[in-house]
Amino acid sequence: MKQKNTFFLPVLLPKIGLALLDVFVVNTAVIFSYLLLNNFVLDTGLLLNYFQSFWALSIFTILSLCAYRVYHVLWIYASSLDIARITMGSITAMVFYYLYGLILNVPLPLPVYVMGTIISIGFLLFSRFVYRYIHVRASIASVENKVSRRIMVVGGGNAGSSLVHDLLNEGPKRGTPVLVVDDDIKKHHTQIRGVTVLYGVDRIQELAEQFSIDDIYIAIPSATSDQYERIVSNCTKTKCKIKMVPPLSEIQDGTRPIAEVRELHISDLLLRDEVKLDMQSISDYLKDNVVLVTGGGGSIGSELCRQIARFSPKLLIIFDIYENNAYELQNELKDRYGSALNSLILIGSVRDEARLEEIFTQYHPSIVFHAAAHKHVPLMEDSPAEAVKNNVFGTLNVAKCADKYGVKRFVLLSTDKAVNPTNVMGATKRVTEIIIRHMASISKTRFMAVRFGNVLGSNGSVVPLFKKQIESGGPVCVTHPDITRYFMTIPEAAQLVLQAGGMAESGAIYVLDMGKPVKIDDLARNMIRLMGYTPDIDIMVKYVGLRPGEKLYEELILDDERDRLITTAHNRIMITRPLPGEGDHLQEKLDELQADIQRDPKNATAYLQRIVPIRKMNTPDFDVSEEIVEEQVIQTASV
Repeated sequence: MKQKNTFFLPVLLPKIGLALLDVFVVNTAVIFSYLLLNNFVLDTGLLLNYFQSFWALSIFTILSLCAYRVYHVLWIYASSLDIARITMGSITAMVFYYLYGLILNVPLPLPVYVMGTIISIGFLLFSRFVYRYIHVRASIASVENKVSRRIMVVGGGNAGSSLVHDLLNEGPKRGTPVLVVDDDIKKHHTQIRGVTVLYGVDRIQELAEQFSIDDIYIAIPSATSDQYERIVSNCTKTKCKIKMVPPLSEIQDGTRPIAEVRELHISDLLLRDEVKLDMQSISDYLKDNVVLVTGGGGSIGSELCRQIARFSPKLLIIFDIYENNAYELQNELKDRYGSALNSLILIGSVRDEARLEEIFTQYHPSIVFHAAAHKHVPLMEDSPAEAVKNNVFGTLNVAKCADKYGVKRFVLLSTDKAVNPTNVMGATKRVTEIIIRHMASISKTRFMAVRFGNVLGSNGSVVPLFKKQIESGGPVCVTHPDITRYFMTIPEAAQLVLQAGGMAESGAIYVLDMGKPVKIDDLARNMIRLMGYTPDIDIMVKYVGLRPGEKLYEELILDDERDRLITTAHNRIMITRPLPGEGDHLQEKLDELQADIQRDPKNATAYLQRIVPIRKMNTPDFDVSEEIVEEQVIQTASV
C-alpha cells in the first residue's frame, strides 16, 4: 500500500487561503470605490451589474496574480520587485474585468475601475505587510522568550539589514539582535524588521551597557580605515565579544557571503584603505608565464601564490624545502581553481645550486619571486653562518640562475630590518639588496627588491604567539614597553609586491608604505581585550627585555637614501635609487665571505660585517618584570 503524500497540503493551504483573501480584498476595493464615487448612495442598476460579474473579477484576480507569480513570494523577504508583481497583477485583472463588462453589457463607470485598481493595490499590499509585521513580532517574541545572547549590530546598511534578517530567521541559535547603531541621523529611531536603529557610533559603550549587550557585530564592509578604527575603538571599550562582517574585498572576490560574520582579528585593527591595484599591468607580466615562487609554502610565499593564481599563469611553481605547507597550499589552490590553474610543487633548497639548475633548465620560469629566507632574528644571532648561507648565497644562487636562463623579472622580498641592521638577519637581507642591484647592472633580467616590515600572522610573528599566551592564561611577554614595529596584513603585502613587480624598474628597491608604526605593548593589550579579558587584571603583561640583535624601532629607508627616494604612480609604493659604490668589488667580497665561513663558521658575524656593518642599539633602561619564567622569555615572538 502506497503511503499518502501529504507534502503539498501544508504548502497549498496557505496559498489557497491567501488567494481567497485576495478575492475578498479586490471585491471590497471595487465596492468601496463605487460607494466613494457615488457619495455612498446605492444605484440598484449598477449594483446588479456588479453582482452579475463579481465572479469574473474574482477569477481574473487569481489568474493575474498567479501569472505574475505573486503566490510564489515569501512575503517576510518581499522586495520592491514583489510590490511591482502585485501592482501589475492588479492592473491586469482590472483591465480584463473592464473588457468583460463591456462585452457582456454589464459595465461599471470607468472611474470605478480606475479607483478600484488603486484601492485594490493598496489593500493587497497592506494585507501583505500586516502579515509580515505579525510574523516579525512573533519571531522577536519567540526569540526573546528563550535564553540567548543579546546582539548589537553596528551598521544599518545592506550588510547590517541582511545580518538582522539572518539572526531573526535563525532564532536563538546565535543570539537576538536587539539594537542597530548607525551614524546616519536619518535612520535614527527607524526599524529593521522590528529592531530599532539608534544614532551614534560614539555611543556604543553607553548603549551596550543600557541594553545589556553581550555581542557586537560590526556590519560595515565598505568602511574606510579611519571609520573602522573609530568603530573598533568604541567597541573595545565594552566588555562585549566583537565580531565582524568581512571587508568588502573578501565579499567581492566571492570568498565570503555578505551576512557571514567572523571573529574580529587583531589584523582588523590595522585595516587601511583598500589597496588599489593596476590589474592590467600585473596581468600583463603574469598571465601565460611560468612563475616560480621560492619559499612558496611560507606565509608570505603562499599568499603570493594565491594572488598570482588569479592572473592565470601558464605554470605556477611552488618551491620550498618544507613539503607539508606547500602540499596544503596546492590542495587549497586546486579546490579553488581546479584544472584552470596549472601548479607544481618542487621540493628543494635555494642553497642547492644543482637543484636550481635542474629546475631552471626544465621549466624555464619567466618570473621569479624570491621569498625563501631565514627570518627569525634571535635564532639567526645564534646561527649566523646558516643565515649567511641561506639568505646571502641562496639568493645569489637563484639570481645567477635567473640571469643565466633569461628570466624576465626577478623580485626579491626584503625587510625593514635591512635598514641600518642591528642583527645578522637584517645584515644578510641588506647584502641581498646589494646583490640584486649588482645583478641588475650586469644582466638583461630585470632585478628588483621590495622592502617592507612585519606581516601580521606570518610564521614567527608576534600575533600567534600572543594569542597562545593569552589562551594559556598569560602572562603575555613583551620585550620592551616602548618597542614599535611596522605592520601589514599578509594579503596587503602580497598585493603590493605584485604591483611593484609590474613596475619593473631594474635595480630599484621598492619601499612599501607601512602606515604608522605600532607599539607592541598596545598590540598585546588590544589582543587581550579582543579575546574578552582585561589587561593586567585577567591577563598580565610582562616586560622581558630586548633580545640579542633586536631593535627598539625599525626604519624603512637608510639615511643616505632619504634624498634619493622618489614616488611612483602608486601612492603606496616608493623607490630608492642605488647608492654610490655600494656594489663595488661585490663578487670578491662574497667569495671571501664564503671561504671564511666554510673555514670558520663561528665568526660568521664578523666576516659579514666586512660587507654590511651591524650597529649596536642603545636601549633605554626600564624595569624588567619579576618572576619571568625562562621559557616565556625564549618564546617571545620575533618582531
